Amino acid sequence: MSRAGTWAVLDDGCRWEREKAPRGVLASLSRYSLLPAGGSKGAVKVTAAATAHSSALGADEQLSTTLEEVLRCPEQRPRADARITGLNSLGTPFGAREQEYADDSVLEAGQYVEKGGAAQPYRWMVARLGTVVVAVSVTGAKGHTEQELQQLGADALGQMLVRVQQRLKGK
Repeated sequence: MSRAGTWAVLDDGCRWEREKAPRGVLASLSRYSLLPAGGSKGAVKVTAAATAHSSALGADEQLSTTLEEVLRCPEQRPRADARITGLNSLGTPFGAREQEYADDSVLEAGQYVEKGGAAQPYRWMVARLGTVVVAVSVTGAKGHTEQELQQLGADALGQMLVRVQQRLKGK
């Protein structure tokens, strides 16, 4: 779990770190979990994050920054012993390419490499509904296909968006 009052920031050296949340960010929370290994399949790492902004413009700026960071840092370091390489990103606003689940969305794809380990598929899915940004990252493991990982991330993001929509409507 992330520290209260902070949010994840990609620094000038393309390393991820937590910093004090800026003005306009009401709350930001990240949770980390594993889909356990089983049979011939390894454990899949999953991160879920949600950030509430004071305005839709602030939330939109977060998505714009997410989309642009891949251009600045196609290789990123989430931890000292790991890196994400070969990153590409795609932004899809509501109504484009059959995207009808969020006001805006970004998908990042690349490879996650831990020290001494083999490269695994990596997906970072981000979506905005009003003033709230939700995100799910999925890091592959032995025996999991990219399609399985994409579906796992999409299902988790979809559940988060349903909950956000319910909260925004006061249900």
